[in-house]
Amino acid sequence: MPADRIRLFPLLERIMTADKAASLIENGMVVGMSGFTRAGDAKAVPLAMARRAQTDPFKITLVTGASLGKDVDRVLTEAHILARRIPFQSDPTLRAAINRGEVMFIDQHLSETVEHLRSGQLGPMDIAVIEATAITEEGGIVPTTSVGNSASFAILAKKLIIEINLSQPRALEGLHDIYIPTRRPTREPIPVIACDSRIGLPYVLVDLSKVVAIVVTNQSDSAAALEAPDLQTTAIAKHLIDFFKLETALGRLDLSLNPLQAGIGNIANAVLAGLGDGPFQHLQMYSEVLQDSTFDLLDSGKLVFASGSSITLSESYAARIFPNIAKYKNRLVLRPQEISNHPEVIRRLGIVAINTALEFDIYGNVNSTHINGTQMVNGIGGSGDFARNAYLSIFVAKSLVKDGAISSVVPMVSHVDHTEHDVDIVVTEIGLADLRALAPRERAALIIANCVHPSYRAQLADYFDRAVARGGHTPHLLEEALSWHQRRQDNGSMHIDGGVKPA
Repeated sequence: MPADRIRLFPLLERIMTADKAASLIENGMVVGMSGFTRAGDAKAVPLAMARRAQTDPFKITLVTGASLGKDVDRVLTEAHILARRIPFQSDPTLRAAINRGEVMFIDQHLSETVEHLRSGQLGPMDIAVIEATAITEEGGIVPTTSVGNSASFAILAKKLIIEINLSQPRALEGLHDIYIPTRRPTREPIPVIACDSRIGLPYVLVDLSKVVAIVVTNQSDSAAALEAPDLQTTAIAKHLIDFFKLETALGRLDLSLNPLQAGIGNIANAVLAGLGDGPFQHLQMYSEVLQDSTFDLLDSGKLVFASGSSITLSESYAARIFPNIAKYKNRLVLRPQEISNHPEVIRRLGIVAINTALEFDIYGNVNSTHINGTQMVNGIGGSGDFARNAYLSIFVAKSLVKDGAISSVVPMVSHVDHTEHDVDIVVTEIGLADLRALAPRERAALIIANCVHPSYRAQLADYFDRAVARGGHTPHLLEEALSWHQRRQDNGSMHIDGGVKPA
């Protein structure tokens, strides 16, 4: 063990194997684990738990920051350890178990999980497993590539297991800003007044008597599976950049002052990448996940500062960025997710939020979680935190999926995550609809004209025309409103004739 990794030497006596540490986790416990979008997650103890469950079955409630990497959710699901899972996941095996009703999944806004834990609505938390790059002389726990909920888990849990990951660069120390809000109802304002505000400590301070085990690991984070921008995502980015240019010309937007937020995934990453070719300079970011495009913008000089809760990179970018993370440290900060996603801060900073929709309807309601209203995909994540409180709330989607069989724009969404009241702009590769200051009928006409793929436009316009003839402030044909989803369920296509029109 390098001496610079555990610098409070009495803690060296608490080093043990992952298997021994896993034996401390008992049936029925509420367990917190570090990890936010596959970054900074616990890696050894969860797998040891799965090995133990083969001969000693047990179940837990697992609470994280967001999704885990290294197939941890899959392994825990296959070992039948998970009774409940909170607040976000992205693993196909776990997703299937959730949709079968085998694992109870509580889908939460990412800013709320710790608030519920702090107030006793989720707790108490029995034990937390937190990845760290080092422990300081004072006993400060230095997180790795994410903060997420790790800091609050470490503080609030009765017991603490620390995984010291030797593969994580020591240069991460000093990158984090750990600030824990005071308790309600006498909470003080959170003093983040700019993206580069530093208001806390570079490590997590806890009662070290709670540290029951330290496990040494040497595994990198799981790489993000990002695809290169395609014709559709490039078109979405162009529509948004043109919109930003217009808003700037009208004096309603200044991207050097309004920080950017972008959700995780290919479309959001492509949109940010498109800003590299745009005319905007001195950009700032106040987001959750810092992806490949973040570092491209930093390298280009167009992005001057980025605040997030995790760094999640593709394999090639991780190999380039992490060995050189020191050169970015004066332009980066990682915060707890209840700060990165806090409504107070989002509203104060005037953030431009860009998130991905599974589908949206003709009135601007967005579904970001459920296929056909019933099958959970990943969860709402932080999109709701930003959509409700952003200066501009933007949702993006490709107009078609499944080779043209499914339209992402429908008469009525099959599940509502973001109501029309929280959605300002919707964009597909076909075009952009600015929904601000429009009544429902005006929104519908604009969305159909600007965002719907031509292969579905006449079908959707016919629905809207007949709904208007029937009347109402928000016209609908209730007997047909979800018929598109019914056709999809019955024959795999939303087209009214049951076929798949060319895309």
